[in-house]
Amino acid sequence: MELGLVGLGRMGGNMRDRLRAAGHTVVGYALDPKVSDAGSLAEMVERLSAPRAVWVMVPSGAPTHDTIKELSGLLSEGDVIVDGGNSRFTDDARHAALLAESGIGYLDCGVSGGVWGKENGYGLMVGGDTEHVQRLLPIFDTLRPEGPRDEGFVHAGGVGAGHYAKMVHNGVEYGLMQAYAEGFELLEAASVVDDVQGVIKAWSRGTVVRSWLLDLLVGSLRDDPELEKLVGYVEDSGEGRWTVEEAIDQSVPVPVITAALFARFASRQEDSPAMRAVAALRQQFGGHATRQAPGDAPGADDRTG
Repeated sequence: MELGLVGLGRMGGNMRDRLRAAGHTVVGYALDPKVSDAGSLAEMVERLSAPRAVWVMVPSGAPTHDTIKELSGLLSEGDVIVDGGNSRFTDDARHAALLAESGIGYLDCGVSGGVWGKENGYGLMVGGDTEHVQRLLPIFDTLRPEGPRDEGFVHAGGVGAGHYAKMVHNGVEYGLMQAYAEGFELLEAASVVDDVQGVIKAWSRGTVVRSWLLDLLVGSLRDDPELEKLVGYVEDSGEGRWTVEEAIDQSVPVPVITAALFARFASRQEDSPAMRAVAALRQQFGGHATRQAPGDAPGADDRTG
């Protein structure tokens, strides 16, 4: 099958390789001419046979919207666009409506698998019309992991369902990672445990907490047993926030996911104003000892130059 692929970064480039290895014809476009197969979106479209299928793998928000808008003027009735990036599900209805004006189909696809997907396959969660899903099945079947289709692929519902499912997936991922991280820290802090790396590795078979994420943690600890090469600063790409916001809208309690998101916020604060306030309050009501900021300790020279 022919496919245009916009965005050839870490995931998009690997997806192109996996599809080509299975015999599909992929014409990729990227801003970097060193990796791009076409000099422009227009050239990529021209090189595809109608009816065309184009998969978009660019950052969410304006980059995705601008790409889809440009493609809407290049593609024709009967063509289909798949947004495989991490777009917010609320953007999908807008994109589908824009494309429908020109008779162009639209699918949203949540993609999980990261840099390992090239070899292991990608978990796919798709939203949109059944007609378009069926047409793209050869692509989905190549990208998903080997084995039963329903263990790595789902047509989750109408437009927006794929990205909604991926949003919740990533919220769950936040909670799992935070639980493993807190377990690691507690083991490190305990003097009774001598082999923290060994304990976590021992969890990877037979226990109820075994998972691929745990396997990845085992690999990280093998290379850096105390994770000393890393700084505990963690970004969030948006899906965790969206999950919490949607949980509020739906009145669904998600305390674990919320706490994991807030832990990421805390990781970016070298000196938390909130915790300074807590320290001040403890000192005021209980006379508890506090740590003075550098330069503010008793006897420090506070003269200006």
